Amino acid sequence: MSTQLISVGVVVAKRRLKGPWASHAWLPVAVLPGLPGTAPWTRLSATEDEETFYAGAYEVELHPAETAHYGDNLAAARPSLWVALRETGPDTYAVATVTADPYEGESLAEGIGEIVEAVPMPPEIQAEVGAFYRAFHVERVFHKRKRDRADPEALARQGAGARRRPEEP
Repeated sequence: MSTQLISVGVVVAKRRLKGPWASHAWLPVAVLPGLPGTAPWTRLSATEDEETFYAGAYEVELHPAETAHYGDNLAAARPSLWVALRETGPDTYAVATVTADPYEGESLAEGIGEIVEAVPMPPEIQAEVGAFYRAFHVERVFHKRKRDRADPEALARQGAGARRRPEEP
């Protein structure tokens, strides 16, 4: 099978929280097409409530068997990439994965221990995913299976010949 890799750069935000349990939260906020010439964890911007960082590069892997999923993503009102961050130490994170498969992204969000967020898919990446979809997608016809009708008399007929004999002394 032919897989395709799309290089992306991940941008994350460190947002200040106003609750008593945590002072801040990390959150993936964007994906950049290609690989920026910036070192990982370079601060991109800062305000009183939020700092953004270039977290690093990742290669999104597209598989021909998942083209239907990519098609569903591209047909959505807001095509997205799902980014998962994994904590590697106290207040340090690494990009764990980036996927264009919405069902894989949903399953990532169900796990514990990673920060997962859907971020908008840039138009350049939409074009690459769309080209991959057109090149490899094969429409599969759905065939609904038909069940055999149950024969309620079949059990009665089975049981009639299998009567137990009383035990002889």
